[in-house]
Amino acid sequence: MRDSFPALVTTVTGTGPGLLLAHGATGSIEDNFAPVLPALAAAHTVVAPDYPGSGGTPVAAAPLDLDELTDAVVDSAVRRGVGRFAVLGFSLGTLVAVRAAVRHPERVTALVLTAGFARPDDHVLGLLPGWRAEVPPALHPHIDLIPSLDTTGDLAEVAAPTLVVATTADSMVLPAGSRALAAGIRGARYTEIDSDHVVMVERSEEWLKPVLDFLHFLSLSEGKDGGGE
Repeated sequence: MRDSFPALVTTVTGTGPGLLLAHGATGSIEDNFAPVLPALAAAHTVVAPDYPGSGGTPVAAAPLDLDELTDAVVDSAVRRGVGRFAVLGFSLGTLVAVRAAVRHPERVTALVLTAGFARPDDHVLGLLPGWRAEVPPALHPHIDLIPSLDTTGDLAEVAAPTLVVATTADSMVLPAGSRALAAGIRGARYTEIDSDHVVMVERSEEWLKPVLDFLHFLSLSEGKDGGGE
């Protein structure tokens, strides 16, 4: 990675198979996952990095790049001794998760993709100017990254078991984005929750049920795989 890309401030909680979180644009681990972290950490080693400009991570000195961000998120787990893990991505984090599965297939055991998309549609793109005006300058690089994103070509290469969670009342990322992810990833499971965008906050228990059931099933299937190097 470039010298201009900062090390991601990362917390690690819980024990068990590895679970790497990838949060949304202009969000943070705290903003997106705080209500569900205890339940996730009850049976997993949860690695939770904040992107540049979020949480305690400094702003990057150059524009963000999806591959570089993905590698930094993956590296945040590897550096802490968690060498194999499921990746749980939310919104922008779903593109990080998909790219991680393609760039680091030996490390990624599964994907959970919530309120996601493979490339921004006209609805998302139309929201960006107003969204950018509302957030601190430190978070502008998150928004500036979005127009260039496209992981459509990655979907067919994802070999990891995948759960896609669509948010059907989402005012930011339309559920069609999640449906396209599920259609493009071979064997993906798909479920819907009647929620706006940040479902982990708005419908915590309803979101946790399918996610924990999916991860539990995988842990039974894989035995000790997923934690450690």
